[in-house]
Amino acid sequence: MEQVLNESGWRGSQEAWLEAAYASLIEAGVDSVKILPLAKKLNLSRTSFYWFFKDREELLAALVARWRDKNTGSLVRQSEAYAESLAEAMLNVFDCWLDNSLFDSQFEFAIRSWALQSEEILAEVQQADRSRMDALTRMFMRFGMTEDSADVRARTTYLVQIGYISMQSIEDIAVRMKRIPQYIAIYTGQTPQERELDRFYARFGYRPTGEG
Repeated sequence: MEQVLNESGWRGSQEAWLEAAYASLIEAGVDSVKILPLAKKLNLSRTSFYWFFKDREELLAALVARWRDKNTGSLVRQSEAYAESLAEAMLNVFDCWLDNSLFDSQFEFAIRSWALQSEEILAEVQQADRSRMDALTRMFMRFGMTEDSADVRARTTYLVQIGYISMQSIEDIAVRMKRIPQYIAIYTGQTPQERELDRFYARFGYRPTGEG
């Protein structure tokens, strides 16, 4: 990837500009994502920006692509991951809600906030919502549910989580983990097996209260 030297020898890169733009979007919204403030944050000249992006709009488009690839891409992949049962398939999806490297809730909130002032971004969000719910619907159908039932369960699963994000709800990890088996039962109609929960908990280094 092409890089630029500033006076101190630090090399700017497309990824550095994108990461700075991401941080500004999270902290203060899309209006804060501007070239000069980002240049100051990176200790680079404003002109170095143009080595990597044609203009601010191209930078913003790269942010949207990053969000789409990470959040929508991860949810779709998790919905398609191998599972012995529907309950375990849902636990795979729940990885997204607990692992920021799979699904970035702050990024999601920032993009949805941006969509309130941009019809173009609103269209992106609506397309993401459709793609994600379609993926969840396919997951339910893979385990034998009718299309209508799968659609309703997919919507219930997804819209509850978007509600968590939109409300910026914060739960202690132990409280969240304690609730997850009941969520799985409600969403899927199946109670997760102990071995399935054990595998899920192990991915996050969690031990239920009372275990050694």
